Amino acid sequence: MRLRIATFNLENLDDRPQGAIDFDDRVAVLRPQFQRLRADVLCLQEVNAHPTIKGGPRLFTALDRVLAGTEYEHWHRVVSLNRGGQRPADKHNLAIVSRFPVISHRQVWHDLVEPCRWRPTLATPRPETAEAVEWDRPLLLAVLLLPDGRALHVINVHLRAPRAVWLSGQKERFGRWLSVGGWAEGFFLASVKQAGQALEARLLVDGILDAEPDALIAVCGDFNATDREASLRIVRGDEEDTGNGHLASRMLVPLERTLPETLRFSVIHHGHPTMLDHILVSRPLLGWYRGSEVHNETLGDELMSPLAVQGTPESYHAPVVAEFAPPGKGENPGSA
Repeated sequence: MRLRIATFNLENLDDRPQGAIDFDDRVAVLRPQFQRLRADVLCLQEVNAHPTIKGGPRLFTALDRVLAGTEYEHWHRVVSLNRGGQRPADKHNLAIVSRFPVISHRQVWHDLVEPCRWRPTLATPRPETAEAVEWDRPLLLAVLLLPDGRALHVINVHLRAPRAVWLSGQKERFGRWLSVGGWAEGFFLASVKQAGQALEARLLVDGILDAEPDALIAVCGDFNATDREASLRIVRGDEEDTGNGHLASRMLVPLERTLPETLRFSVIHHGHPTMLDHILVSRPLLGWYRGSEVHNETLGDELMSPLAVQGTPESYHAPVVAEFAPPGKGENPGSA
């Protein structure tokens, strides 16, 4: 059995008119990228949804159009919902598309970690009491049934970007901050949101491992952080951080570490290649690991390219894919 798991931030995928962007151009660029992945499981971020008729349900027509005619078109699919859990959000939904049947799925959004509370220091007017600092998006978990009867736990994440949160009275309409302190407090709150999402992901992983110590787990998505930053450290749980060798089996391993550093980037930010999209796996799944790919050959600079290209159909995130195969006869399927 071959198993390929991929993650791809589709960069605001939407088939409604958006400035100079022609959605047919997006399809022409994105569909070959999907086909090249040859994935069995897709973790997708920034998938928009909208009603096709007034008052109708929100549908994923853009994703449907991209996947039409590919092997992914009729696969199993689970998606994130809004804060109330009633319908997809208008923007930036998560989706898991799977060749394998879905045993169960759920989203996690402050189910394991309560919102932090903060009374903004520089907001104008300043609130009388502390306010909840909620995450922008949920985590999406799908438990998939593999052909050998084992369960694969896939967690799709999109952590908060390191961009300052808006503060009342501290930012003008077109994005200019009125004080360094105001920007700094907004950036602090963004960091709290990202770290909080990471903590909830870690606790979700721990819950799975408590029930199934040899669980096959993949945490995939846009972490908006490199593996040296706080949010990745929180999700990974390295033994160097815990200082306890008995906990080493609970560490999650970033698979891009097996790639040469020259290939280890999924985003180019102002000329600097950086790895923001990751696939982290549990030790048992690491025992199945065969290799990774980052399809970054055509990647443009996320800051400079939009200034040079009108209506670009590209995503400024590269797809990341990892391949696995179960151990052969006589091997321990839970070994790392």
